[in-house]
Amino acid sequence: MPKKSRPRCGSLQFWPRKRAEKVLPSVNWPEVSKKNLEKGGLLGFIGYKVGMTSVYVKDNTEDSMTKGKKIIVPATIVECPEMKIFSVRLYKNKKVVKDIIVSNEKELKSKLRLPKQIKKFEDEIKNIEFDDIRLIVYSNVKTTGIKKTPDLGELALAGTKEEKIAFVNEKLNKSISVKEVFDTGLLDVHALTKGKGLQGPMKRFGISLKSHKSEKGRRRPGSLAPWNPSRVTFRTPMAGQLGLFTRVAYNNLILESGKISEKDINKSSGFHKYGNIKTDYLILKGSVQGSRKRVLMLTPAIRPTRKTIKQKFEAIELR
Repeated sequence: MPKKSRPRCGSLQFWPRKRAEKVLPSVNWPEVSKKNLEKGGLLGFIGYKVGMTSVYVKDNTEDSMTKGKKIIVPATIVECPEMKIFSVRLYKNKKVVKDIIVSNEKELKSKLRLPKQIKKFEDEIKNIEFDDIRLIVYSNVKTTGIKKTPDLGELALAGTKEEKIAFVNEKLNKSISVKEVFDTGLLDVHALTKGKGLQGPMKRFGISLKSHKSEKGRRRPGSLAPWNPSRVTFRTPMAGQLGLFTRVAYNNLILESGKISEKDINKSSGFHKYGNIKTDYLILKGSVQGSRKRVLMLTPAIRPTRKTIKQKFEAIELR
């Protein structure tokens, strides 16, 4: 008999396996900034998952079996309403020195306590020592029809200190569209997976079903722990929360980016459990984690592979 071997059931990379505290995940911005030194401006954008569809494309990938042919690929549509800057966060030695609020619009009142008067950004940063600038932005989600309360998130800026200050001065009280950040190429998607509640160890960790003659249950591990040490360690696959975890989908290729006013991609009956797209959108190749209407944090790709870099598709139409 050959030796039976397989990888361990359930990755130990993610622990504890519990529900995420925030719907919009935090991002390791120093790592993203380090991998995108040549890029200027914002290093992220907030979007909302519409759903999946099939896209009729022309394959222009080098050395591809279907090069020059028209093929159908699965794709995910992400609606990206415009964003605005809420506050500017100054950092010194990786610690927040000051948070300067630059917006007090009425849609933020349901979520935050706002000052009555806003001071000038240029006056506030005088005589303050800082080495990095990040922005707290909010999405104009009420234009989509999903909900009214905006989502706030921290985004990093690329470039020198002077370029970051110039970007902030340029975009104060102005809308930022997704085309200014992402148009073509690859991006990473940070979001929460679908929540599935309490699940057993078979579905949660992928352990195999035991023999029908097994004692004390078939859909459970054979042993919880040894006699010594006499305790159950975290390595034992056990029942618990499944889903609603923060995960990153790397190297998602942008098939198309556009505005619904210029090219209407809505179905006649609207997208299932979402409705119609009303603002800007991105069409990404493949699937993205999360349910419909889930808020996503889009960032530039930090570890593109040769295969994903070479991929080139020309979108023709939705199916």
